[in-house]
Amino acid sequence: MFYQTKDHHGLPHDPFKSCLVPRPIGWISTLNRDGVVNLAPYSFFNGVSTNPQMVMFSSGGPRTANPKDTITNCEETGEFVVNLATWELREQMNRTSATLPPGADEMALAGLEAEPSVLVKPPRVKASPIHLECLYHQTVDLPTPDPERRNGVVIGRVIGIHISDDVLTDGMVDLTKFKPIARLGYMDYTRVDLVFTIARPD
Repeated sequence: MFYQTKDHHGLPHDPFKSCLVPRPIGWISTLNRDGVVNLAPYSFFNGVSTNPQMVMFSSGGPRTANPKDTITNCEETGEFVVNLATWELREQMNRTSATLPPGADEMALAGLEAEPSVLVKPPRVKASPIHLECLYHQTVDLPTPDPERRNGVVIGRVIGIHISDDVLTDGMVDLTKFKPIARLGYMDYTRVDLVFTIARPD
């Protein structure tokens, strides 16, 4: 099949997100100006640079009435933490995706224990085996068909990385121990169970 994106695809559900898979989940923790914790998962998330080490996540939501806490907190405080979601934390991660009133502490509501960060103020999800402490760099606003809604890509610089010894094997991150989960399309997810190596050509 082929369809132009300006037209309807003719399928029961939009297939776009199912074509871009798997997408790692950036579980972003921030603080608002009053020091209240916010925790939310973002599947449009990834690394964008290694020197310096930079990450991004995409956030939508209304511009004025009840804007997304995460993007607001990043812009107002200049800091955030990426907590990587795992198979064991899948239910808690999903709970933190609920739409809640501004100022609600999703970490506490999901029954997650917070752990202090080293270089930034937002706390980490203690049970997550990998955390990236980040300084907010900038927001790139993308086009949106609805002027009342924002379509922002937040970019941050990674200044500190925590890796649990439990997911290391011979000094390397062992994905079979880490068991990260990733977003597919629709309401589907996947888990890393198979790892294979292909050497680059000389």
